[in-house]
Amino acid sequence: MENYLNENFGDVKAKNSSEEALQRWRKLCWLVKNRKRRFRFTANLSKRNEAEAIRRSNQEKFRVAVLVSQAALQFIHGLNLTSEYTVPEEVKAVGFEICADELGSVVEGRDVKKLKIHGGVEGIASKVATSITNGIPISEELLSKRIEIYGINKFTESPVKGFWTFVWEALQDMTLMILAVCAFISLVVGIAMEGWPKGSHDGLGIVASILLVVFVTATSDYRQSLQFKDLDREKKKITVQVTRDGCRQKISIYDLLPGDIVHLSIGDQVPADGIFISGFSVIVNESSLTGESEPVNVNSQNPFLLSGTKVQDGSCKMLVTTVGMRTQWGKLMATLSEGGDDETPLQVKLNGVATIIGKIGLFFALVTFAVLVQGLFTRKLQEGSQWTWSGDEAMEILEFFAVAVTIVVVAVPEGLPLAVTLSLAFAMKKMMNDKALVRHLAACETMGSATTICSDKTGTLTTNHMTVVKACICGKTKEVGSPKEASNFCSEIPDSALRILLQSIFNNTGGEVVKNKDDKNEILGTPTETAILEFGLQLGGEFQAERKACDIVKVEPFNSVKKRMGVVLELPEGGFRVHCKGASEIILAACDKVIDSKGEVVTLDKAYVKNLEKTIEQFANEALRTLCLAYMEIESEFSAESPIPTKGYTCIGIVGIKDPVRPGVRESVAICRSAGITVRMVTGDNINTAKAIARECGILTDNGLAIEGPVFREKSEDELREIIPKIQVMARSSPLDKHTLVKHLRTTFEEVVAVTGDGTNDAPALHEADIGLAMGIAGTEVAKESADVIILDDNFSTIVTVAKWGRSVYVNIQKFVQFQLTVNVVALIVNFSSACLTGNAPLTAVQLLWVNMIMDTLGALALATEPPNNDLMKRMPVGRKGNFISNVMWRNVLGQSSYQFVIIWYLQTRGKAAFQLDGPNSDLILNTLIFNSFVFCQNPADCAKATMSKMPTLPLSASQLFLVFNEISSREMEKINVFKGILKNYVFVAVISCTVIFQIIIIEFLGMFANTHPLSLKQWIVSVFFGFLGMPIAAAVKMIPVESN
Repeated sequence: MENYLNENFGDVKAKNSSEEALQRWRKLCWLVKNRKRRFRFTANLSKRNEAEAIRRSNQEKFRVAVLVSQAALQFIHGLNLTSEYTVPEEVKAVGFEICADELGSVVEGRDVKKLKIHGGVEGIASKVATSITNGIPISEELLSKRIEIYGINKFTESPVKGFWTFVWEALQDMTLMILAVCAFISLVVGIAMEGWPKGSHDGLGIVASILLVVFVTATSDYRQSLQFKDLDREKKKITVQVTRDGCRQKISIYDLLPGDIVHLSIGDQVPADGIFISGFSVIVNESSLTGESEPVNVNSQNPFLLSGTKVQDGSCKMLVTTVGMRTQWGKLMATLSEGGDDETPLQVKLNGVATIIGKIGLFFALVTFAVLVQGLFTRKLQEGSQWTWSGDEAMEILEFFAVAVTIVVVAVPEGLPLAVTLSLAFAMKKMMNDKALVRHLAACETMGSATTICSDKTGTLTTNHMTVVKACICGKTKEVGSPKEASNFCSEIPDSALRILLQSIFNNTGGEVVKNKDDKNEILGTPTETAILEFGLQLGGEFQAERKACDIVKVEPFNSVKKRMGVVLELPEGGFRVHCKGASEIILAACDKVIDSKGEVVTLDKAYVKNLEKTIEQFANEALRTLCLAYMEIESEFSAESPIPTKGYTCIGIVGIKDPVRPGVRESVAICRSAGITVRMVTGDNINTAKAIARECGILTDNGLAIEGPVFREKSEDELREIIPKIQVMARSSPLDKHTLVKHLRTTFEEVVAVTGDGTNDAPALHEADIGLAMGIAGTEVAKESADVIILDDNFSTIVTVAKWGRSVYVNIQKFVQFQLTVNVVALIVNFSSACLTGNAPLTAVQLLWVNMIMDTLGALALATEPPNNDLMKRMPVGRKGNFISNVMWRNVLGQSSYQFVIIWYLQTRGKAAFQLDGPNSDLILNTLIFNSFVFCQNPADCAKATMSKMPTLPLSASQLFLVFNEISSREMEKINVFKGILKNYVFVAVISCTVIFQIIIIEFLGMFANTHPLSLKQWIVSVFFGFLGMPIAAAVKMIPVESN
């Protein structure tokens, strides 16, 4: 079976599956009872094609708009343009001078002419009643007027399905429809022959059972949909920095309004259409909107920013002009939201399993119907009455048809693929509480197979709460961790050197010091920038004063490839000064001068270089992150188009930043090692810092290899094959190094790789990995969008929790599949053999509908929602080549099936003698006992319906007891103790309790409708005993050694 599944259903991957693969498996699944329910959680390929068509249309539209705007620029240069635009009265009445449609047409059409007519960005700002420095006023009345005219920043979503929609979808089950027709015919014929109410019992029993199945199924599906809605809401919690009423603050992107001043930096997604106000080196990737991969430079000449595009480099301020469904991104997202997530590999495989079993069941159903009808015709021929037919005989044929239909219901386990979704939804909801947001369903199950985790250092293994604790300035190395130490250090630095240092700190930064609502200083920026800015404030510097003292000519933001950032300042006294900071050894290598202890600039000789290198190494060995600050004077003119120099700098000093290891990381790494998961640290830091942290975390062992990115990328393919298995630490790595490592681990070594990332440049590695893990706090929006899971607290221990949940999902689905296969095998063989040998089936339609509900919905609830335990992290990972339906599962299925078949067959053939049953109700009591035993012995799977005749109910009793105890046995596939932690799983206990209670009600009180007969105490004890006996049998079977695959 595994080979068949891999061959026909194995093309669908955990991510980036082709449309051809998605189409192929759908075509193979032709035997489906309820298409709406079966394919509910699969991708809507037609909607995706619509979205792609919108992208192509946008690409053409924007290409034309660019050409038109370029021509317009040449044409309108020097002309006085007049506007024919008339402001609508309702817009004027609330204080605005431009309507939403006119405003939207400026950016969407990239209309330079219109922009100039409206007075450029300042004119637009004035017309939407905002200030490009202070933003919009925040009074409730003004905000509501703005919303009334311009709308809100939300796109149209498909309405939430109500409970009755799920009821209607559950009723679309073809087999239930056929049974409903059978019930109607049974009602008509029964009432006509036996009168009301006696003749209606069979038909009403089936109708009641159908309704029960429908409502239980709908309730389960409805709750599942609510869980997914909650998760969708969490995914959309994206914040952006804006200036409102003069205060810099974070707000949800859905609260943005036209007129807002938004601050964008590298890695951000543009949250609405807008116009560039000011900024440096802004490059935007518009591929998500247009499909065009070539990035676009945004500046005062090309000031248009489109919603949904991504800032690839630089930073800027933007004036929001258009929001929500008025943007092209809003229209695209409205279509994309209906496209849905790709189905997961497990969902597809289990659809394959359901199809295989369904085909077998259909064959058994046809043969069973043929055998039963042939038996009736043979009897009629022997009696010589083949030409005369009574109503009872017509009812008998109807019952035979119902038996065949119920065998199909039993054999097409619709619950298998849906159990995956149920388990994933349950796990995703619980993982949210554990600070992990799963963006793609498949990541949940793939993480359970992970064999390698490539983790960042900063913020993942460490706390990301950074402080400058040591500094080497003017040749003096001091502790500066407290304000007092920083103040003392400040007094020892010459004034000239201090001025240069503060100018470097406050101008060459991606962060800001702003006043919050309480009029207190608040530092915004990455933890590294925050630490350095805080150090500058402790030295007595003032951010705003330093910024106002000089004009910034050019900014090169930090780049993880160059590992440096720079800024060019135009000095008030004339001339230009370049400030640079970054990786200590890289910046130091670019320096040829240094500020000495007297504050004078001197040549950087070999002895001084050696001393500084020794300081860097000392800081790094203390697990400090080191940064070097440098500057350069430029006497000649400097153009913003010119590149920032890379050599000839004067070294200002080196700072050591402390970022403590997170509590519990060492224990989490040890758990990963015992679980067969290799943890590798991939960082941009100095190799000595990386090794010190890796040893503290337990990642770097005596046999492990620590390597630098530049060395790694020089290796040949043969050398890489030799060293990659040994690599535990990669320092000074570039995004390309990380991507190369991940690609080799996945392809050459066939590892299942999880990768963490937070920056824009991590997106390729996150995309390449089997599971991309983005950081929720430090991560950029680009990284989060490329990731499969967002670690909300940036904590490595949370990654281990995700792995544990992933394994739990995988194992839970295996348990449910084992449970379903057992019931399917027994139900098929029992009904088929009984029909062939005795001329009737032991389980009626009503009884099998009840069993079917236990198997499908209740079984999935009980087994697919089992919470993880620590033992899961003590076994080896499944990896890339593991079989889903393992030999262990087949052993358990065959062992349990054999036992149950023997018991039920014994009850059918010897039950009357064993229980001394005689009289008119003997057959009914016997079949009740079989039904009861079967329920208590089985696990909840797809065992559905049989005949509408008054069959014996002893088998029914036995069968239901099999279900209950087999369900308990299925909690563990290899361990003997199946009761461990059972009381912690409230869902499991509730399902078992409900099953037992309803079983008692069906047997004792619903005999007329369910074709059962009340059992004596002795018969109940025997039923429970037969069910319970399945547990030691299951334990004995587990002791039979088999290979895993």
